[in-house]
Amino acid sequence: MVSPELSHFQSSPMAKPRNRPFWCLSDGFLYFGGACLALLLVWSFWSFFTPIPNFEPTMTEPPSKLRKNPVDCMESGFGVNLKSDPKDPTFYDDPEMSYSLEKPVKDWDEKRKEWLKHHPSFAAGARERIVLVTGSQPKPCKNPIGDHLLLRFFKNKVDYCRIHGYDIFYNNLLLHPKMNSYWAKLPVVKAAMLAHPEAEWIWWVDSDAAFTDMEFKLPLERYKNHNMVVHGWPKLIYQSKSWTSLNAGVFLIRNCQWSMDLINTWSSMGPMSEDYVKWGQIQRSTFKDKLFPESDDQSALIYLLYKEKEKYYDHIYLEGEFYLEGYWVEIVGGYENTKERYLEIERGVPKLRRRHAEKVSEQYAAFREEFLKEAGNGKGSWRRPLITHFTGCQPCSGDHNQMYAGETCWNGMVKALNFADNQVLRKYGFVRPDLRDSSTVTEVPYDYPADEGPW
Repeated sequence: MVSPELSHFQSSPMAKPRNRPFWCLSDGFLYFGGACLALLLVWSFWSFFTPIPNFEPTMTEPPSKLRKNPVDCMESGFGVNLKSDPKDPTFYDDPEMSYSLEKPVKDWDEKRKEWLKHHPSFAAGARERIVLVTGSQPKPCKNPIGDHLLLRFFKNKVDYCRIHGYDIFYNNLLLHPKMNSYWAKLPVVKAAMLAHPEAEWIWWVDSDAAFTDMEFKLPLERYKNHNMVVHGWPKLIYQSKSWTSLNAGVFLIRNCQWSMDLINTWSSMGPMSEDYVKWGQIQRSTFKDKLFPESDDQSALIYLLYKEKEKYYDHIYLEGEFYLEGYWVEIVGGYENTKERYLEIERGVPKLRRRHAEKVSEQYAAFREEFLKEAGNGKGSWRRPLITHFTGCQPCSGDHNQMYAGETCWNGMVKALNFADNQVLRKYGFVRPDLRDSSTVTEVPYDYPADEGPW
C-alpha cells in the first residue's frame, strides 16, 4: 500500500516535470539525502555501543540439520528423532511379516536390533523404555456407570504414564475374533511388540486395575535377567497347585524372541486352538481350586510354569515384594490410614511438602522412600499399593462375583480412583478432602512456616 504522503507527492498537480538530467538532484533532494546520511552515522555509532536485539524467527529445522552429528538428539529436549525413518529395509518391509497370532515371528531379536541400528536416536534409554498396554470391549457397557468407570480407569493410567514418561496404547477391538475375554490381551501384546521395536518392555494392565501409588517406579534393574514379571508366589504354584498362585491381569514382558515364543505357546491353549476344551479339562484336573471349566490365560501360564519349570521358571520373575497388583478387598479399607501416615511424614519433612512441577515427581518419590522403611509391603502394610486390582468386579458388564455386592465394587473403585487422583491433583493445587466424594475439591494451602522454607 502506498503511503498518503508518497501518493500525494506523485499525483499533486503542483508537481513540476523534471527537465534536468536524471543524475542531477534537486537541492531539496540533496538536503534530504544529507539528513539521512547523518542519521545513519548516528545509528551506526549507537549500535556499536548498544547490543542489537535478535529479532530473527525461532529456528524450526530438525536438530539433525543443525548439528554436525545427526545422531545426537539429546540436546533438542526430545531425546529421539521422531521425524526420521530411513529408506533402509527393515522387518516392516517384509511381506511375510504378520501381526496375527497365527503366524509366529522369527529372529525377532535380530530384526529389532537392525531397526534400532537404522534409528539410532532411540538407542539411548532403550533398556528402560516401557509401553503400557490396556483395553476394553468394543461395545458400550451394560452397567449404567460402566463407561464412566472405564474412562476414569483409563485417565488413571494416562496420568501414571505421563508422570513417568511412558507411552500408552488403549485398544477396544478384538484383534483376533476367537480370542475374547481374558484371552484378548495376547494378540494386543504381540501387536504392541511389533509396533514398538524401540521399547524394551510391554506392560499389560487390565482395564479394572488402577495405579494407586503414582510416584512408584518399577525396579527394572531387579528384572535384568528375566523376560517376564508377574505377581505371584512359587509355593502356591509348586506346592499348593493353585490357579490363584499368580495374577495374569498385570504383567511386564520383555520385547524379545523368548516372549514371542511364549505368546505362541500360551495362546495355543486359548479359544483359537482346536484343543481349547481339552486344555480346560487339563487345567481343572491340575488345579483343584479352579471353579470353571474353560481354559483361561491365568491357569495356562501357571500350567506352563508348573509343567515346564526348567524352561520357564528362570525367565519369569514372580514379584511378591510389593503390590505389582493387589486384591482390592484387602486394600481399599486401608486408604485413609495410608493417607494419614503419608501426611504425618510430610509434616515432619519440609522437602516432601514442597510444591513442585509434576515432571520431577520421581525425585520426591526417592526422597520419601527413606521414611517408608517401616511401612512394610503387601497385606497389612500402610505403604501405597502400586496397583489396586478389582478382580471379580467387572465394571463394564456389572456381572460381579457374588462374594460381594455390586455397590461394594463400585464404591471401592471410586475410592481407589480418588485416592490415586489426589496424588495427581496436588501437583495442580487441589485435592479431594473425602475419598468417597468425586465432585468436591479444595485448594491445597501453602503451609511452610516463614522461617523454615522447603529445605
